[in-house]
Amino acid sequence: MSIREELPTDRGAVFRIHAAAFDTDAEARLVDALRDRARPLVSLVADVDGEVVGHILFSPVRVRERATRLLMGLAPMAVSPAFQRRGIGSQLVIAGIERCRALGAMGIVVLGHPEFYPRFGFTPAHQYGLRCTYEAPPEAFMVLESAPEALLGISGTIEYHDAFELL
Repeated sequence: MSIREELPTDRGAVFRIHAAAFDTDAEARLVDALRDRARPLVSLVADVDGEVVGHILFSPVRVRERATRLLMGLAPMAVSPAFQRRGIGSQLVIAGIERCRALGAMGIVVLGHPEFYPRFGFTPAHQYGLRCTYEAPPEAFMVLESAPEALLGISGTIEYHDAFELL
C-alpha cells in the first residue's frame, strides 16, 4: 500500500469511498466542494495495487478571533469498508499531518473519535481555549500543535470553510 497525493483521475473512487463509508453521500459532496473551493488543501489517497481504497482531506480553518495563522482541519477521512481495520486510516492521518506541517500549519483540528486521534498527539482543543463552531462533546474536538507552543496565545472559535454547510 502507498499513500500519495490525490490525482484528478481519483475523483470517482474518492466519491465512492466516502459514500460507502458514511450513511449518506454528504461527506463525498463535501470533498468535491472543498477540492474546488478551499486553499491550501491536502488531499491524500491510499492505493493498494492500483486501487484507491482510502482518502483523507485537510482544509484551512480559522480562529474567528485571530484569522492570521494557518490552521488546518482534518475532515473527512474514509476507508473502503472492505479495507477497514488494517491501519490504512492511521497511515493517512500520519502522512496528512506531515503534509500540513510542511505547508506551515500551526496546528490541526479534528472533530472525531476521542479514542482514535489521541494516538497521533491530538488533545482536547478546550485545553487551548479553542471551541468548535459545531455542537460537539468537548473530548471529540481535538487539536494537534505543529510544534511546542505553536498555538500559544491563540484561542477562540474554530470556523470551518463554508463548504461544510453542505453537511
